[in-house]
Amino acid sequence: MKGLQMLGQGVLLWMVYWLGNQISLVSGLPIPGNVFGMMLLFVLLLFGVIKLHYIQDAADFLLKHMLFLFIPIAVGLMNWGAVFYEYGIILALALVAGAVFPLFAVGVLTQALHKGDKECNH
Repeated sequence: MKGLQMLGQGVLLWMVYWLGNQISLVSGLPIPGNVFGMMLLFVLLLFGVIKLHYIQDAADFLLKHMLFLFIPIAVGLMNWGAVFYEYGIILALALVAGAVFPLFAVGVLTQALHKGDKECNH
């Protein structure tokens, strides 16, 4: 019974992923389908269309074994050694900027929203 439940939850997650890919194809936006799928899943969970317990076990299983999903990517990166050697500094700067900029943007936005809350309370 547990295996059948996991299969059903996996199918539900796959359907959301597939819909995200379809949205990406139809919209023509340069956003990957899996990103649309994540946003769709978030909205469906937010509005209660999909309850968390509908997907909890399959999602936990996938998160628990996520490392195995990245091994092929890591092995594939070994073929890109020349690119990393030639553009390593630029790639490192892009990664650092891509991590630091959103952190500061969220901090500034949070402070601005908090400032608005304090002004409303007085």
